[in-house]
Amino acid sequence: MTLERLRVWLKALRVNQWTKNGIVFLAWFFAFADDSQAAMARGYRPFLLVSAMAVSFSLISSAFYLLNDISDYDADRLHPVKRLRPIAADLISKIDAVRVALALFACSLAFPAYLVFRHPDRTWGFAVILIYTVMQSLYSGFLKRIPYVDVAVIAAGFVLRAVAGAAAMDVRISPWLLGCAFSISMFLALCKRRHEKAIACESRAALANYHPVVLDTLIFTSALATLGVYLWYTLAADTVARFGTRSLSFTALFVALGIIRYLYLLFRKEDVGRPERILLTDKITWLVLLGYGVSAVLAVWSGR
Repeated sequence: MTLERLRVWLKALRVNQWTKNGIVFLAWFFAFADDSQAAMARGYRPFLLVSAMAVSFSLISSAFYLLNDISDYDADRLHPVKRLRPIAADLISKIDAVRVALALFACSLAFPAYLVFRHPDRTWGFAVILIYTVMQSLYSGFLKRIPYVDVAVIAAGFVLRAVAGAAAMDVRISPWLLGCAFSISMFLALCKRRHEKAIACESRAALANYHPVVLDTLIFTSALATLGVYLWYTLAADTVARFGTRSLSFTALFVALGIIRYLYLLFRKEDVGRPERILLTDKITWLVLLGYGVSAVLAVWSGR
């Protein structure tokens, strides 16, 4: 395989979107700082288990990217950006894409199966990725054509990623964090739909049924819900008891700044249709993420 051909396949697999699977590490990050679960999260083995689960989700995500591109072939050719995708541009044949997708499916299930074999009490790790597979199959089949339901399915996928990360280490994850993961995923997905509706409404069947006012209302509602749920989590009695401090609530400032920055980019008509691009290229977003990380570490350290 030539280097140029490899680049085409990497683009088709959307390797740059694997950053979304970073949410698998959510449970590891908070368990590591939680004295009651720290022993289960420290050391290289828990980190490797979570990393392997993130790889599994990356592979299965790429498999569905290929299948979705096959399904959306005609619609993607009408989109100003998606028409450049390798399958829509006929750089990769549909049959080759199906073969690679099936291989990725098999590889993605290898680690969850191994996890159950070595730890029979961690069946949730395998169950979650099977649930994700069924959900994505339904999404590719018909759910993506139903307005508002399509973004809810995308958000549910991120919640399953967070649950899978916790299952890999057999640690608990706060329902508040799962709620926050769902609401921020809804926010990002709704912003993406608004962007797509503005630039190429005919490229996705569901877009024509998204009402602009309802869409904007849901965007602001999900943004407020994200901030509210996260702030509630940091101030909850259980969270304060686990981390020994209320200082974690100050990290909500950076959550708010991140949301405001994203809304600014949305209404400036930046390419928020690709959140991973914003994450990798926007310097202010990087500063917000850095500020969140530093403030979270300091907050946890202050409680010790």
